[in-house]
Amino acid sequence: MPEGPSILLMKEELLPFAGQKIISVSGNARIELQWLQGKKLSEIKSLGKQLFLVCEVIVVRIHLLLFGSYSVNEKTKSDKSLRLCLQFKEGSIYFYTCSVKLHDLAFLDTLPWEADVLSDNWLPAQARKKLKALQNTMVCDALLNQDIFAGVGNIIKNEVLFRIGVHPESIVSELPDKKLTLLIKEARQYSFDFLNWKRDFVLKQHWLVHTRKTCPKCGTTLTKKYTGKTHRRSFFCTTDQQLYDKHN
Repeated sequence: MPEGPSILLMKEELLPFAGQKIISVSGNARIELQWLQGKKLSEIKSLGKQLFLVCEVIVVRIHLLLFGSYSVNEKTKSDKSLRLCLQFKEGSIYFYTCSVKLHDLAFLDTLPWEADVLSDNWLPAQARKKLKALQNTMVCDALLNQDIFAGVGNIIKNEVLFRIGVHPESIVSELPDKKLTLLIKEARQYSFDFLNWKRDFVLKQHWLVHTRKTCPKCGTTLTKKYTGKTHRRSFFCTTDQQLYDKHN
């Protein structure tokens, strides 16, 4: 599943289409395609893992899910996987194997823009408040909570927890205040590092534990385990990442 930095890069690539009129719409998304015909793409916004195409009074929400993708000016996949194609006078945008939904403009006002870790609207105090309210929640699940850390995905989760020395199965309410502060800080910092490395095509070279087998600090074998209620893959070092729970 693409994480927040990848969606922000997608937004940057699509920005040249802002201000252009949609001259043709196609695809097999279960929406009223004709509503977009002739509309102007006035603005492109992103929030975490979601992209929003603001077309006058209609908002197209795109979520790439696990296997979604897009292309610009060239169709790269089959009609079966083509959810939405927007054609403009000066090019086209194609979205494949993704979720496409339509909303009115008022929908944008209901979204937690302050939760986006890559946004200027990011409010760490709000993230802290939401984390403090969690009970018996593993930190691996908390980091993937898009209402708290919009844009954080599994890669960022694994790397952040290694950076701050916290075991993924630690309970949020058991974290010392300093660790909680580090968690919030690094969730944002690593997201920007991810963005810069992704832009330079060197992201995987900087992974310390994600999909790795050996701890870069102590040299012991890393643990791979599906953790938390989200049951996502965690890669961690039981030596260098402390478990904070009610028994420790």
